Amino acid sequence: MFDVTVFGSLFLTLFVIMDPPGITPIFLALTAGRPGKVQKRMAFQAVCVAGGVIAVFGLLGHQILDYLHVSVPALMIAGGLLLLLIALDLLTGKTDEPKQTKDVNVALVPLGMPLLAGPGAIVSVILAVQKADGAAAQASVWAAILAIHVVLWLVMRYSLLIIRVIKDGGVVLVTRLAGMMLSAIAVQQIINGITEVVRSS
Repeated sequence: MFDVTVFGSLFLTLFVIMDPPGITPIFLALTAGRPGKVQKRMAFQAVCVAGGVIAVFGLLGHQILDYLHVSVPALMIAGGLLLLLIALDLLTGKTDEPKQTKDVNVALVPLGMPLLAGPGAIVSVILAVQKADGAAAQASVWAAILAIHVVLWLVMRYSLLIIRVIKDGGVVLVTRLAGMMLSAIAVQQIINGITEVVRSS
């Protein structure tokens, strides 16, 4: 009762979209200045939030979008704009301010959503659940979703060891690099959404 092809296809798709290696510098940048225990807890919280959002859209995705009269391209463009705002904060150093780094639970926003559970991941899961025919395919889809979230948690949890090596100056550098990468991802999502709108018109 398990479809390896379905599992592998969705897992690889989500791995590319959610990008566990790429989330590491962003996680380090957004959680800088917090105690180690808090950072570990935030890694778990971020994965739980992302998993919850993905699960809800996997089960009720089409109904939610239809009820709100929101198209998939619109979701992609909105997510890209939100990511772009976050990227600008990283690039300009606003996350270095105390209120940004110590008082706000970034595990919920932007880590959990939209960085992990972004429009790309949500759309991929909605389509995978829709295409999965039979119990074996459905089980494989949900197993792939669970597996990628376990990978994300492990990567973020053990990325904390990097802080001990790169120190505070390294975190600042990583923050700027993360902002650059995130801005590119955001622009690409906006472009993809606009492209889909043009194709469907």
